Amino acid sequence: MTVETIPRLAFLRQWAADWSPLRQPALRIYLSCQAVSLLGTWMQITAQSWVVWELSHAMQAQGIVTLLGSIPLLVCAPWAGTAADRFDRQKLLIVTQVSAMLLAFALALLVQTGLVQLWHVYGLSFLLGIVAAVELPAQQAFIGDLVGMGEIRKALALNGIIVQLGRTIGPALAGWTIAHLGVAKAFWMNGVSFLAVIAGLLAIRIAAAGHQPDGAGRPGGFAEAVRYLGGQPRLLDLLVFVMLASFFVLSNLTVYPALATVVLGGDSRTLGWLLGASGVGALVGSLLVTHLGRVTPCVGRMLVGCTVWAGIMILCNSLSQTLPGAMTCIIATGLAVPFIFTTANGLMQMLSPPQMRGRLLSILLMVGFGLQPVAAIGIGWIGDRFGASQALFVNGCCLITGGVLMAARRGLLAWQVGALAETSGPSRRTAFPT
Repeated sequence: MTVETIPRLAFLRQWAADWSPLRQPALRIYLSCQAVSLLGTWMQITAQSWVVWELSHAMQAQGIVTLLGSIPLLVCAPWAGTAADRFDRQKLLIVTQVSAMLLAFALALLVQTGLVQLWHVYGLSFLLGIVAAVELPAQQAFIGDLVGMGEIRKALALNGIIVQLGRTIGPALAGWTIAHLGVAKAFWMNGVSFLAVIAGLLAIRIAAAGHQPDGAGRPGGFAEAVRYLGGQPRLLDLLVFVMLASFFVLSNLTVYPALATVVLGGDSRTLGWLLGASGVGALVGSLLVTHLGRVTPCVGRMLVGCTVWAGIMILCNSLSQTLPGAMTCIIATGLAVPFIFTTANGLMQMLSPPQMRGRLLSILLMVGFGLQPVAAIGIGWIGDRFGASQALFVNGCCLITGGVLMAARRGLLAWQVGALAETSGPSRRTAFPT
């Protein structure tokens, strides 16, 4: 063994350690089934976006779909978070998967018969949003139940990889399916994909450590979580970073149909490539997020850097006139986003009392995603009146400005994960690697 190979072997050992949660069979089963379902989910997202564009040729209609799908995350968050803390998360997830499957089949049938109208998509998006509002906090907390807090950040990073694989392959597969088999087939395939998660959840046997209801269903249970969060300034910063990424990165999906057709002169396959490029960037970012968190303990600096980087790449995308240029900018944007979401999710769970995780995660989802429709409607309005490129330009400027303003927050740039652990009490210190 040469001296040069020692650092390489150390890196490979650390990289292998990032995958240690997969030693647990329950997590392997769950993530494998999730991979199948998320492939179908992103096929439906792409197909639904195409249907709305074909019915309306208005970017604002895309924003309305996003609005109706996200309102439940805002309105239902207190009850959804309480449900995730009070009830058996595994059974709750089975119910949500069955509900989402039936909604996918309903949309497939409407499209297949040619009866679909814009209001049908609006209504089904709202119902799916209700299902997602219940599912998401329970799902994120359920991953913690499977692996425990010692491995939660690694497990969330692995879950992020699965999500981004779906984002990468699903849209491209949807574009091909729409062009060759028809748009209805994408919805049918998504509905069938939910069977994989349902089967996986039925096969998993766990004892959810720490998931003991302690009166979470009492009036004021959600208010208790809000009060706890109010006493954690750095966690409030995490909420702001998630909101910035949701508002000004995820909302770009609203203008991608117009970017694909009007600016780039393409079709449904072009839209699939753009959405797939977003998944590629986020996939690479997800693969690196755990390593970055280990070698860069200054969480605040990384969050600011990722936010500003994403804004710059969106500005570059607003100037793109070719598909390769747009895809390059979208991939570069996606590199930064997983660090923001995984860091926020992981630290929120690690600092939470076990019986409060569902409620605190529901706040994260409510602030980060429930308010996203405001941005989706706004960017749709700008895109309809001034063009897709101009809408991207506005988003990029807002994201850069937000990152710079956050850098001025007292203590944020010096914030390290280990330092946060020291202020969280003896019982929480071991949850934070320094």
